[in-house]
Amino acid sequence: MGIYLLKSLLYGILEGVTEWLPVSSTGHLILLEDLLALHVGTDVHPQFSAEFSEFFLVAIQLGAILAVVTTYAKRLFHAGQSREKKKLAISLWSRALVGCIPAGLAGIVLDELLEKLTGKDMDGLLYTPVVVACMLILYGVLFIVVERVQRGKTPRVTDLERMPYTVALGVGAFQMLSLIPGTSRSGATILGGMLLGLSRKAAAEFSFFMAVPVMLGASGLKALGFGKFLLQNGLRMPYEAALVLLVAGATAYVTSRLAIRFLMDFSARHGFAPFGVYRILLGAAVLLMSLL
Repeated sequence: MGIYLLKSLLYGILEGVTEWLPVSSTGHLILLEDLLALHVGTDVHPQFSAEFSEFFLVAIQLGAILAVVTTYAKRLFHAGQSREKKKLAISLWSRALVGCIPAGLAGIVLDELLEKLTGKDMDGLLYTPVVVACMLILYGVLFIVVERVQRGKTPRVTDLERMPYTVALGVGAFQMLSLIPGTSRSGATILGGMLLGLSRKAAAEFSFFMAVPVMLGASGLKALGFGKFLLQNGLRMPYEAALVLLVAGATAYVTSRLAIRFLMDFSARHGFAPFGVYRILLGAAVLLMSLL
Protein backbone atom coordinates (compact mmCIF):
# COMPACT_ATOMS: atom_id res chain seq x y z
CA MET A 1 0.00 0.00 0.00
CA GLY A 2 2.94 2.32 0.68
CA ILE A 3 3.97 2.42 -2.96
CA TYR A 4 0.42 3.36 -3.99
CA LEU A 5 0.42 6.28 -1.55
CA LEU A 6 3.79 7.46 -2.84
CA LYS A 7 2.54 7.31 -6.43
CA SER A 8 -0.67 9.16 -5.57
CA LEU A 9 1.28 11.94 -3.83
CA LEU A 10 3.64 12.35 -6.78
CA TYR A 11 0.82 12.40 -9.32
CA GLY A 12 -1.20 14.83 -7.20
CA ILE A 13 1.74 17.21 -6.80
CA LEU A 14 2.50 17.09 -10.51
CA GLU A 15 -1.14 17.68 -11.48
CA GLY A 16 -1.56 20.56 -9.03
CA VAL A 17 1.56 22.37 -10.19
CA THR A 18 1.46 21.78 -13.94
CA GLU A 19 -2.29 22.22 -14.46
CA TRP A 20 -2.04 25.97 -13.83
CA LEU A 21 1.49 26.82 -14.86
CA PRO A 22 1.70 27.10 -18.68
CA VAL A 23 4.05 24.14 -18.98
CA SER A 24 1.72 21.27 -20.04
CA SER A 25 0.54 18.75 -17.47
CA THR A 26 0.47 16.16 -20.28
CA GLY A 27 4.20 16.46 -20.94
CA HIS A 28 5.01 16.01 -17.28
CA LEU A 29 2.61 13.10 -16.84
CA ILE A 30 4.21 11.30 -19.80
CA LEU A 31 7.57 11.51 -18.04
CA LEU A 32 6.12 10.37 -14.72
CA GLU A 33 4.18 7.49 -16.31
CA ASP A 34 7.38 6.28 -17.96
CA LEU A 35 9.21 6.40 -14.64
CA LEU A 36 6.44 5.32 -12.26
CA ALA A 37 3.29 3.85 -13.82
CA LEU A 38 0.29 3.37 -11.52
CA HIS A 39 -0.44 -0.35 -12.15
CA VAL A 40 -3.43 -0.29 -9.80
CA GLY A 41 -5.84 -3.26 -9.78
CA THR A 42 -3.87 -5.49 -12.15
CA ASP A 43 -5.34 -8.54 -10.36
CA VAL A 44 -8.94 -7.29 -10.63
CA HIS A 45 -9.44 -7.44 -14.41
CA PRO A 46 -7.06 -7.51 -17.41
CA GLN A 47 -8.25 -4.07 -18.51
CA PHE A 48 -8.84 -2.48 -15.10
CA SER A 49 -5.41 -0.92 -14.67
CA ALA A 50 -5.48 0.78 -18.09
CA GLU A 51 -9.10 1.96 -17.65
CA PHE A 52 -8.44 3.26 -14.15
CA SER A 53 -5.24 5.08 -15.19
CA GLU A 54 -7.10 6.90 -17.98
CA PHE A 55 -9.91 7.87 -15.58
CA PHE A 56 -7.48 8.76 -12.77
CA LEU A 57 -5.48 11.29 -14.79
CA VAL A 58 -8.66 13.27 -15.49
CA ALA A 59 -10.44 12.72 -12.17
CA ILE A 60 -7.64 14.20 -10.05
CA GLN A 61 -8.28 17.46 -11.90
CA LEU A 62 -11.28 17.86 -9.58
CA GLY A 63 -8.85 18.73 -6.79
CA ALA A 64 -7.25 21.37 -9.01
CA ILE A 65 -10.68 22.78 -9.94
CA LEU A 66 -11.67 23.03 -6.29
CA ALA A 67 -8.51 25.05 -5.66
CA VAL A 68 -9.63 27.68 -8.21
CA VAL A 69 -13.14 27.78 -6.78
CA THR A 70 -11.96 28.25 -3.19
CA THR A 71 -9.16 30.69 -4.08
CA TYR A 72 -11.55 32.95 -6.01
CA ALA A 73 -14.76 32.09 -4.14
CA LYS A 74 -15.71 35.68 -3.33
CA ARG A 75 -15.15 36.85 -6.86
CA LEU A 76 -16.89 33.87 -8.47
CA PHE A 77 -19.97 33.75 -6.24
CA HIS A 78 -20.31 36.90 -4.09
CA ALA A 79 -22.68 34.95 -1.83
CA GLY A 80 -24.55 37.26 0.52
CA GLN A 81 -23.14 40.35 -1.19
CA SER A 82 -24.98 43.23 -2.83
CA ARG A 83 -26.97 42.85 -6.05
CA GLU A 84 -24.26 44.75 -7.92
CA LYS A 85 -21.59 42.32 -6.70
CA LYS A 86 -23.72 39.34 -7.75
CA LYS A 87 -24.13 40.89 -11.20
CA LEU A 88 -20.35 41.05 -11.49
CA ALA A 89 -20.09 37.35 -10.61
CA ILE A 90 -22.73 36.47 -13.22
CA SER A 91 -20.90 38.63 -15.76
CA LEU A 92 -17.65 36.79 -15.06
CA TRP A 93 -19.24 33.34 -15.33
CA SER A 94 -21.02 34.25 -18.55
CA ARG A 95 -17.75 35.30 -20.17
CA ALA A 96 -16.00 32.15 -18.95
CA LEU A 97 -18.79 29.99 -20.39
CA VAL A 98 -18.67 31.82 -23.73
CA GLY A 99 -14.93 31.18 -23.80
CA CYS A 100 -15.56 27.44 -23.39
CA ILE A 101 -17.81 27.15 -26.44
CA PRO A 102 -15.16 26.83 -29.22
CA ALA A 103 -13.09 24.11 -27.52
CA GLY A 104 -16.19 22.23 -26.39
CA LEU A 105 -17.65 22.09 -29.89
CA ALA A 106 -14.30 21.35 -31.51
CA GLY A 107 -13.56 18.53 -29.08
CA ILE A 108 -16.86 16.78 -29.80
CA VAL A 109 -16.77 17.27 -33.56
CA LEU A 110 -13.10 16.40 -34.05
CA ASP A 111 -13.30 13.33 -31.81
CA GLU A 112 -16.21 11.93 -33.80
CA LEU A 113 -14.62 12.83 -37.14
CA LEU A 114 -11.27 11.27 -36.26
CA GLU A 115 -12.90 8.10 -34.95
CA LYS A 116 -14.79 7.70 -38.23
CA LEU A 117 -11.69 8.33 -40.33
CA THR A 118 -9.01 6.57 -38.28
CA GLY A 119 -10.78 4.47 -35.64
CA LYS A 120 -9.09 6.51 -32.91
CA ASP A 121 -10.18 9.58 -30.96
CA MET A 122 -7.97 12.67 -30.66
CA ASP A 123 -6.03 11.42 -27.63
CA GLY A 124 -5.52 8.02 -29.20
CA LEU A 125 -4.18 9.59 -32.38
CA LEU A 126 -2.14 12.49 -31.03
CA TYR A 127 -1.09 11.39 -27.54
CA THR A 128 2.46 10.47 -28.51
CA PRO A 129 5.77 11.64 -27.03
CA VAL A 130 6.85 13.20 -30.34
CA VAL A 131 3.67 15.29 -30.69
CA VAL A 132 3.87 16.38 -27.05
CA ALA A 133 7.55 17.30 -27.36
CA CYS A 134 6.96 19.36 -30.52
CA MET A 135 4.09 21.28 -28.91
CA LEU A 136 6.11 21.94 -25.77
CA ILE A 137 8.95 23.41 -27.81
CA LEU A 138 6.72 25.35 -30.24
CA TYR A 139 4.72 27.10 -27.52
CA GLY A 140 7.85 27.66 -25.47
CA VAL A 141 9.24 29.68 -28.38
CA LEU A 142 5.90 31.50 -28.75
CA PHE A 143 5.90 32.55 -25.09
CA ILE A 144 9.34 34.10 -25.48
CA VAL A 145 8.36 35.87 -28.73
CA VAL A 146 5.01 37.16 -27.43
CA GLU A 147 6.59 38.53 -24.25
CA ARG A 148 9.10 40.48 -26.36
CA VAL A 149 6.42 41.77 -28.74
CA GLN A 150 4.11 42.82 -25.88
CA ARG A 151 6.85 44.46 -23.82
CA GLY A 152 5.98 48.09 -23.07
CA LYS A 153 2.47 47.86 -24.52
CA THR A 154 -0.49 48.92 -22.40
CA PRO A 155 -3.09 46.13 -22.12
CA ARG A 156 -6.58 46.98 -23.37
CA VAL A 157 -8.37 44.66 -20.93
CA THR A 158 -7.72 44.50 -17.20
CA ASP A 159 -11.29 44.05 -15.93
CA LEU A 160 -12.60 40.58 -16.81
CA GLU A 161 -16.14 41.35 -15.66
CA ARG A 162 -16.39 43.99 -18.38
CA MET A 163 -14.33 42.27 -21.04
CA PRO A 164 -16.04 42.24 -24.47
CA TYR A 165 -17.67 38.89 -25.26
CA THR A 166 -15.85 38.87 -28.58
CA VAL A 167 -12.54 38.84 -26.71
CA ALA A 168 -13.78 36.01 -24.46
CA LEU A 169 -14.73 34.04 -27.57
CA GLY A 170 -11.33 34.79 -29.09
CA VAL A 171 -9.52 33.43 -26.03
CA GLY A 172 -11.79 30.41 -26.27
CA ALA A 173 -10.66 29.90 -29.86
CA PHE A 174 -7.06 29.75 -28.62
CA GLN A 175 -8.17 27.18 -26.06
CA MET A 176 -9.03 24.88 -28.98
CA LEU A 177 -5.30 24.58 -29.62
CA SER A 178 -4.93 22.77 -26.30
CA LEU A 179 -6.80 19.79 -27.77
CA ILE A 180 -3.39 18.84 -29.14
CA PRO A 181 -1.48 17.12 -26.28
CA GLY A 182 1.53 19.05 -25.03
CA THR A 183 0.11 22.46 -25.88
CA SER A 184 -1.12 23.21 -22.33
CA ARG A 185 -4.63 24.53 -21.84
CA SER A 186 -3.41 27.34 -19.60
CA GLY A 187 -0.54 28.07 -21.98
CA ALA A 188 -2.81 28.43 -25.01
CA THR A 189 -5.36 30.61 -23.23
CA ILE A 190 -2.77 32.86 -21.57
CA LEU A 191 -0.98 33.39 -24.89
CA GLY A 192 -4.29 34.06 -26.62
CA GLY A 193 -5.40 36.45 -23.92
CA MET A 194 -2.20 38.47 -24.10
CA LEU A 195 -2.35 38.65 -27.91
CA LEU A 196 -5.96 39.88 -27.65
CA GLY A 197 -5.02 42.68 -25.28
CA LEU A 198 -5.46 41.20 -21.80
CA SER A 199 -2.97 42.03 -19.10
CA ARG A 200 -0.84 39.15 -17.77
CA LYS A 201 -2.94 38.98 -14.61
CA ALA A 202 -6.26 39.07 -16.49
CA ALA A 203 -5.08 36.45 -19.00
CA ALA A 204 -3.99 34.07 -16.23
CA GLU A 205 -7.16 34.55 -14.19
CA PHE A 206 -9.44 34.08 -17.18
CA SER A 207 -7.55 30.88 -17.95
CA PHE A 208 -8.31 29.68 -14.42
CA PHE A 209 -12.00 30.54 -14.64
CA MET A 210 -12.50 28.92 -18.04
CA ALA A 211 -10.89 25.76 -16.69
CA VAL A 212 -13.69 25.15 -14.19
CA PRO A 213 -16.49 24.18 -16.63
CA VAL A 214 -14.05 22.59 -19.10
CA MET A 215 -12.42 20.32 -16.53
CA LEU A 216 -15.70 19.52 -14.80
CA GLY A 217 -17.13 18.38 -18.12
CA ALA A 218 -14.06 16.28 -18.96
CA SER A 219 -14.01 14.68 -15.50
CA GLY A 220 -17.73 13.93 -15.71
CA LEU A 221 -17.39 12.22 -19.10
CA LYS A 222 -14.44 10.12 -17.92
CA ALA A 223 -16.33 9.17 -14.75
CA LEU A 224 -19.30 8.00 -16.83
CA GLY A 225 -17.02 5.97 -19.07
CA PHE A 226 -15.22 4.35 -16.15
CA GLY A 227 -18.49 3.66 -14.35
CA LYS A 228 -19.82 1.97 -17.50
CA PHE A 229 -16.70 -0.21 -17.63
CA LEU A 230 -17.22 -1.30 -14.00
CA LEU A 231 -20.91 -2.09 -14.54
CA GLN A 232 -20.35 -4.02 -17.75
CA ASN A 233 -17.76 -6.22 -16.05
CA GLY A 234 -19.50 -6.52 -12.67
CA LEU A 235 -16.57 -4.89 -10.87
CA ARG A 236 -16.20 -2.72 -7.79
CA MET A 237 -13.58 -0.05 -7.23
CA PRO A 238 -10.75 -1.74 -5.25
CA TYR A 239 -9.79 -0.12 -1.96
CA GLU A 240 -6.30 0.80 -3.13
CA ALA A 241 -7.66 2.46 -6.29
CA ALA A 242 -10.12 4.57 -4.28
CA LEU A 243 -7.34 5.55 -1.86
CA VAL A 244 -4.97 6.53 -4.67
CA LEU A 245 -7.69 8.68 -6.23
CA LEU A 246 -8.60 10.39 -2.94
CA VAL A 247 -5.02 11.11 -1.88
CA ALA A 248 -3.98 12.35 -5.33
CA GLY A 249 -7.04 14.62 -5.57
CA ALA A 250 -6.40 16.12 -2.13
CA THR A 251 -2.72 16.62 -2.96
CA ALA A 252 -3.63 18.25 -6.27
CA TYR A 253 -5.90 20.66 -4.37
CA VAL A 254 -3.18 21.77 -1.94
CA THR A 255 -0.47 22.12 -4.59
CA SER A 256 -2.87 23.92 -6.94
CA ARG A 257 -3.51 26.60 -4.31
CA LEU A 258 0.23 27.14 -4.03
CA ALA A 259 0.79 27.03 -7.79
CA ILE A 260 -1.90 29.63 -8.50
CA ARG A 261 -0.41 32.01 -5.95
CA PHE A 262 3.10 31.41 -7.33
CA LEU A 263 2.03 31.99 -10.95
CA MET A 264 0.33 35.29 -10.18
CA ASP A 265 3.31 36.60 -8.20
CA PHE A 266 5.99 35.28 -10.55
CA SER A 267 4.35 36.42 -13.80
CA ALA A 268 3.79 39.91 -12.40
CA ARG A 269 7.52 40.25 -11.73
CA HIS A 270 9.11 38.20 -14.53
CA GLY A 271 6.48 37.61 -17.20
CA PHE A 272 5.94 34.25 -18.92
CA ALA A 273 9.19 34.01 -20.91
CA PRO A 274 10.90 31.83 -18.24
CA PHE A 275 8.13 29.29 -18.67
CA GLY A 276 8.89 29.33 -22.39
CA VAL A 277 12.51 28.39 -21.71
CA TYR A 278 11.39 25.62 -19.36
CA ARG A 279 8.98 24.25 -21.98
CA ILE A 280 11.75 24.07 -24.58
CA LEU A 281 14.00 22.14 -22.18
CA LEU A 282 11.17 19.79 -21.17
CA GLY A 283 10.23 19.22 -24.82
CA ALA A 284 13.81 18.29 -25.60
CA ALA A 285 13.79 15.83 -22.66
CA VAL A 286 10.53 14.20 -23.83
CA LEU A 287 11.88 13.93 -27.38
CA LEU A 288 15.12 12.40 -26.16
CA MET A 289 13.26 9.84 -24.02
CA SER A 290 11.05 8.87 -26.96
CA LEU A 291 14.09 8.31 -29.16
CA LEU A 292 15.83 6.21 -26.52
